[in-house]
Amino acid sequence: MDPRRSHWESSSEDVTRPLLPLHDDDGAAGRRSCAALRSLLANKYLAVASGPVACALICGLVDLGGHRAARNMLGVLAWVFLWWITDAVPLAVASMAPLFLFPVFGISSSDAVAKAYMDDVISLVLGSFILALAIEHYNIHRRLALNITSLFCGDPVKPPLLLLGICGTTMFISMWIHNTPCTVMMMPVATGILQRFPRVDGASSSASSAADAREVQRFSKAVVLGVVYASAIGGMATLTGTGVNIILVGMWSTYFPEQPPITFSSWMSFGLPMALVLFVALWATLCVLYCSKNTGRALSAYLDRSHLRRELSLLGPMAFAEKMVLAVFGGLIVLWMTRSLTDDIPGWGSLFHGEVGDGTVTIMMATLLFIIPSGKNDGEKLMDWGKCRRLQWNILLLLGAGFAIADGFRASGLTDILSEGLGFLRGAPALAIAPVACVFSGAITEFTSDDATATLVLPLLAELGKSIGVHPLLLMVPGAVGAQLSYLLPTGSPGNVVGFSTGYISIKDMVIAGTPLKIVGVAALTILLPTLGSVVFGMDQKL
Repeated sequence: MDPRRSHWESSSEDVTRPLLPLHDDDGAAGRRSCAALRSLLANKYLAVASGPVACALICGLVDLGGHRAARNMLGVLAWVFLWWITDAVPLAVASMAPLFLFPVFGISSSDAVAKAYMDDVISLVLGSFILALAIEHYNIHRRLALNITSLFCGDPVKPPLLLLGICGTTMFISMWIHNTPCTVMMMPVATGILQRFPRVDGASSSASSAADAREVQRFSKAVVLGVVYASAIGGMATLTGTGVNIILVGMWSTYFPEQPPITFSSWMSFGLPMALVLFVALWATLCVLYCSKNTGRALSAYLDRSHLRRELSLLGPMAFAEKMVLAVFGGLIVLWMTRSLTDDIPGWGSLFHGEVGDGTVTIMMATLLFIIPSGKNDGEKLMDWGKCRRLQWNILLLLGAGFAIADGFRASGLTDILSEGLGFLRGAPALAIAPVACVFSGAITEFTSDDATATLVLPLLAELGKSIGVHPLLLMVPGAVGAQLSYLLPTGSPGNVVGFSTGYISIKDMVIAGTPLKIVGVAALTILLPTLGSVVFGMDQKL
């Protein structure tokens, strides 16, 4: 038999079979398309492209009356902001974008934009981060937390008192270091306590034990929410507590360099009362929502003062290194508070004719940590650069980007255009606009970081204040405070993410507990800013 004929016959037995596997190829093509789409999304190529595309559309389509630099500034702002909110690239990388975008688009020179990334304000944050790392390295935060928590625990356990101790400790620590590191440091302390409690698994042997388990679960939510919110509230009290306050100070000095600067002591005079009002509201909210008359009995089986004291004893007595870190930190607080006091008592800053800032003394005291011996090994100092590898450079670069954008608004003329466009608001009641500014900023901050919100909103509010003829701080301070009221969603701040990642709380829990705090924050600002704020910031004087 002819082998060619045999092959032909075998290949043509099934005449109904298509010569090309159409359906299989369609399915394979579809799978390849889906895989390509998933690859695009996973690698964030669409998010990366969104920034340049938005910038190109604005530069090509928007007309600002021939103001080319202002139009370009608006496009660059869209580029950077989209990268921030979509996480297209790491936060630090997106924050460095103005370093090449501003010179390329003719907004400012490379030297001018680079100078925005290191000034006295950023020096203040850098030194504070180094001190925070020293406190964390020597477990000072843990010792302080256990001491205060054991003091407030009660015998038998009093849940409201225990919540007060945990939240109060977190708030106090957050006043002196950035609220994100504070949340990161305090959350293990809180979850260490919660790990003694059982998780609800639905297999309880009796109705009473099931009820106790539910009480424990509810109290666990209160502890995690308390740490998250107390950290944010404490950061509001001082300049070093959060990047938003630093951004406010930097933009105020950039837009109004002839005006008296916002100092550490002046902000604390306003921020601390504001924070105390919110702290009381936080404690009351958590007690009402998550503590009942049966909570104490349910917790007593798993937690008492002896447990906390045993954990504290494992840390041993306070070593020389810990005492020296506390001494350096305490000295820095004194220097912060006394640099500028009153007109009659000018403070130690007058000895240097106003040339020394808060960042100066912060870096100076942080430098001492690399000089003072630790007392452990010969030649070992309290800190070395290896311990500083976890410095939050992304936050420092974000602050620099914020200051660069503020300079870009002014240098490009975009602020003048915005001022003209907002002129229709002239004559509106200033006391009515202030809470609206707070609510506006507070709404944006739920979907992006508080620092990014402040960077976007504060320049607009500064121009709005000038256009309607009121003191700009009457709007800039509400914008800064509103940016810190990120209580409803995990996306609002890194601290929210830390709490949400523990698994103890849900978005519903955050909305239920955060909504009253947000309302109290706006109300407290509306009352304190025209009264206390007017005295502290001199808002009754004309610019």
